[in-house]
Amino acid sequence: MTEAPSYLSPTGQEIVFLLLGVVAVGAALLVVTTKQLVHAALWLVVCFGALAGGYLVLTAEFVAWVQLLIYVGAIVVLLLFGIMLTRAPIGRAADLDSRNRPAAAIVAVATAAVLVTVIVDGFRSAYAPLKPGAGSAGELGSAIFRNWVLPFEVLSVLLLAALVGAIVLSRTDIRGRE
Repeated sequence: MTEAPSYLSPTGQEIVFLLLGVVAVGAALLVVTTKQLVHAALWLVVCFGALAGGYLVLTAEFVAWVQLLIYVGAIVVLLLFGIMLTRAPIGRAADLDSRNRPAAAIVAVATAAVLVTVIVDGFRSAYAPLKPGAGSAGELGSAIFRNWVLPFEVLSVLLLAALVGAIVLSRTDIRGRE
């Protein structure tokens, strides 16, 4: 029986994964704290890139490419076009500030502390060795279409409903709008 390695002597893969996680969390914090919308979108690109790097470390190359192509290449571009087309106000607006930042910060730190405690306690002794090729397109497709068919189809219907709703909300020629 092999003993699981200790978290006190991490391997090179674990160190890289941890560094990518720190970059992802730092970029995510900058996404929600920056005052410029375009800068927030660019920090989102950094966050998604760090997540793709994490998938590469976990030997899930296909998922890493999908992360880069779909999220960085499509979602962020769509977000930037949405920002530009809505003519959103740039900078701070006094009527949009509720002045609840201290309370929000306390709730955020408390929630993060609870989540980190639960995750560390739950996975303290869990260890899964990395096998090359476990994130390949063949294995991923097999898992999705054998074990996760119903959630996959429900998600596709939900995304279709969101797309139809976005089209209906963006139309200006519908009567009844003021």
